[in-house]
Amino acid sequence: MPFAKLATATTPTCHIGFGLAAIARPGYINLGRDEDLGENRSVETLRTRTHELLDAAYFQGVRYFDAARSYGRSEEFLADWLNARPDIDDIVVGSKWGYTYTAGWSADAETHEVKDHGVATYERQRAETGTLLGDRLDLYQIHSVTPDSPALTDKELHARLAEAAAEGLTVGFSTSGPAQADAIRAALAVTVDGEPLFRTVQSTYNALETSAGPALAEAHDAGLTVIVKEAMANGRLAGPYAPDALKAVAEETSLGCDAVALALVLRQPWAGVVLSGAATVVQLASNLHAAVVDLDEEQLSRLAALVEDPPAYWERRGQLPWH
Repeated sequence: MPFAKLATATTPTCHIGFGLAAIARPGYINLGRDEDLGENRSVETLRTRTHELLDAAYFQGVRYFDAARSYGRSEEFLADWLNARPDIDDIVVGSKWGYTYTAGWSADAETHEVKDHGVATYERQRAETGTLLGDRLDLYQIHSVTPDSPALTDKELHARLAEAAAEGLTVGFSTSGPAQADAIRAALAVTVDGEPLFRTVQSTYNALETSAGPALAEAHDAGLTVIVKEAMANGRLAGPYAPDALKAVAEETSLGCDAVALALVLRQPWAGVVLSGAATVVQLASNLHAAVVDLDEEQLSRLAALVEDPPAYWERRGQLPWH
């Protein structure tokens, strides 16, 4: 498995990954993004920003990089960066299929992405990803599986994914929504010729939304690598927007709310990689301080009180504006 590379990595930040969702397209739902990106969001401006962040992440020890077909030009930007640095061979590159980007490089589009987990979409997007990333792609995940996703029951799709796995590609899935735990457990039961199909799971888990935790522990125990996304709750746990309890703990640690929020997830024994979705180099540096945050039991108890009811959390996330 490609994530075995992380087992031998010696950098303190090797279990923090870098995700391109917020920087490879002009519109996204993270709070504070207007200030982070400013008004100039041309393709070349965001390409340059992405490359600067990839450089900063790599040279500070990050070894997993996460893209998706629906993250605007994330695969293209990542491919450009990789092609300019052929000597970098100690990283893991992941992408996702299942959503098609439809915003036309606009932050004001009526629809930013369209979901389809059918075989035809997989075949089309696998070819598109392959054209850009080629053999640098290590991991390909189904994007945002929910309990009713046809990807959980489509035997033809499972066979195609198993073929890709037999050729050396690691196959995984991501989840979203208030029933993440159900989706994870259903995916763990998917087999092809008696063998489990999926080797990774990428789910939302943070100080406000912890409902997937037990299922992610089960996935870890079953041998899957667990990747955590949205550990910052789309900016709701960042300094300007963070709950008072998180601000207080951050002040006690002399680090940022973001570092504490990420550290809270890193300490979970099942968390293989926790993604930073930083949009600036300064944010990234602050995020990476999570690797040295030490939280005591009293602080953890205060942070545990922040947990929200999953339907309420996901309803609020669904109301966040694209900007």
